[in-house]
Amino acid sequence: MEAAATTCYRHPSYETYVRCTRCDRYICPDCMREAAVGHHCVECVKDGQSSVRQARSLFGGAVPRAAAPVVTYVLMALNILAYVVEVVRSETVDRFGMLGALLVDPAGGQYYYEGGTYPGYELTGVADGEWYRLLTGAFLHLPPDTSFGVMHLVFNMFALWNLGRVVEGQLGRARYLALYLLSAVGGSVLVYLVSPETTAVGASGAIFGLAASFYVINRRLGRDMQAVNRFMAGFLLWMVISAAFTSWEGHLGGLLTGGLVTYGLAYAPARLRTSAMQLAGGVVLVALLGVVVAVRTAALTGAA
Repeated sequence: MEAAATTCYRHPSYETYVRCTRCDRYICPDCMREAAVGHHCVECVKDGQSSVRQARSLFGGAVPRAAAPVVTYVLMALNILAYVVEVVRSETVDRFGMLGALLVDPAGGQYYYEGGTYPGYELTGVADGEWYRLLTGAFLHLPPDTSFGVMHLVFNMFALWNLGRVVEGQLGRARYLALYLLSAVGGSVLVYLVSPETTAVGASGAIFGLAASFYVINRRLGRDMQAVNRFMAGFLLWMVISAAFTSWEGHLGGLLTGGLVTYGLAYAPARLRTSAMQLAGGVVLVALLGVVVAVRTAALTGAA
């Protein structure tokens, strides 16, 4: 008498004689997962993975894996898309660039704002409640008809590509995105504090935040700092030189914010390096930046 043919428990039409070494069910080649001893079925592999606690990195996220820097790609795409919009609609920078406070007359003329109200003149900028400029300005760049033009975008995207991949790989996607956005806003807040009448655009504030993060990460991981120190010296030198034609306030604000955020992620006590605590810390920082903006607005407008 011939023995009955055995088939895969997931694919009954497939005849097989191999069993899962954990559950003893028959499995076909499509369902086999190599194990230390024999093979496991897909369900046993899934159950085993769910019972293993995921390792955490020094910065509170999952241990970095070899994966595409998706967030960096998306940020670059958004910056490039925003630039295309600028080319098509030239008023985009005036509408969404980082601007603290300016008076605009009916003919479009711009004037310094020194508080109070002026009939026939309209206040525009963050002081008029346009808080979105604190972030949108970081995705815009100098228009193509200016002296620096498209090279402003090219240089920033080159820096983002080189720094972003490293920082994203160490912090993980969520923390990296939070760092980028907080650095961008931190740069805009310093622009608002120091030069509210200046329109500032560019991802430089966020990128300086990534540079500071890169420095803190390497120091925390105990790596050779000679090359890193030279890199940071070059970044700081560029911030000084470029102050003649770019917003040094945005650069410095992004640098300080990025360094502060990463320092918190890297050096906080282990019990505080949890997702919930880090999220709470991010919310507190956003609230503090909001208070700074509100106080500066009150000072500018003379509001009680």
